[in-house]
Amino acid sequence: MSETVLPHAKALRDMLEELLGRDVNLQVGPPVVPSRVVRSAVGVYVDERLGLRAIVVADLALAAFAGASIALVPKAGAQASIEDGELAPNLAENVAEIVNIMAALFNLDGHPHVRLDGFHAPGEELPADVAGLSAAYVNRLDLTVTIGGYGTGRLSIVVA
Repeated sequence: MSETVLPHAKALRDMLEELLGRDVNLQVGPPVVPSRVVRSAVGVYVDERLGLRAIVVADLALAAFAGASIALVPKAGAQASIEDGELAPNLAENVAEIVNIMAALFNLDGHPHVRLDGFHAPGEELPADVAGLSAAYVNRLDLTVTIGGYGTGRLSIVVA
């Protein structure tokens, strides 16, 4: 079976702009590795045999801004989550839907079909294989993402 490939940054930007209805700017950034210090939302993608294929990791700031912008929640609602150090339940639900839709970025002709298998809100403990993949320094795309009218956060996409 062939490998899951990293999505192109342009495809990611186009998808986010369409989903959020806002301008999105991407720049190469530092990796996002979830920890007690770096609270992150994580989407876990698997193939038809439930093999781990990819993860999407958004730091708390990006998760809050994306979750707010998709539902037209004022920026202040996102900032409150960031200040509290945890994602409000309504924003977490919105981010889970965003990462579910992002599965389409991995589903290219000639490559394994993947689907979202799980979503972990910031602060939730990650399974060992997911935590290990998040720290891998190969097959990853690390970005700083700015959502127009909301703010900036970090995103990492890692494929197994």
